[in-house]
Amino acid sequence: VQLVESGGGLVQAGGSLSLSCAFSGNTRNTHCMAWFRQAPGKEREGVAFVDGTGNTAVADSVEGRFTISKAGTNLYLQMDSLKPEDTGMYYCAAESLGFCRLDVDFRYWGQGTQVTVS
Repeated sequence: VQLVESGGGLVQAGGSLSLSCAFSGNTRNTHCMAWFRQAPGKEREGVAFVDGTGNTAVADSVEGRFTISKAGTNLYLQMDSLKPEDTGMYYCAAESLGFCRLDVDFRYWGQGTQVTVS
C-alpha cells in the first residue's frame, strides 16, 4: 500500500487549498480513509474521515470550512477559509485499526504535504 499526498503550499488567511491523496494497493484497505495534521510542537490531530459507505465526518475545528471526499481510491480535502492555526503537515491515512473514526490509529500513512497559512 502506498499513499501519496499532494496539493499543499503557502496561502494567505482566508484562502483555499485542495489536497489530494493517491492510493495504490489493495482496495480492501480503503474502506476507511482519513486526513490528519500535525503542527510543530503539537500532537497529531484528526481532521476528517470517510468510511466504506461514504459517510463523512470532520473535526469541530474545521467544521464548515473543510470538506472530505473520495473518488475511487483517491482521497481529497477541500480547505476553505483557511486560518493560520490550520498550518501543519497534512497526512493521508488508510485502514483504521478499529472503528472508522479519528481517535483510532491507522495502518497506512502517507509522507505528508505541508500547508502553511500566513
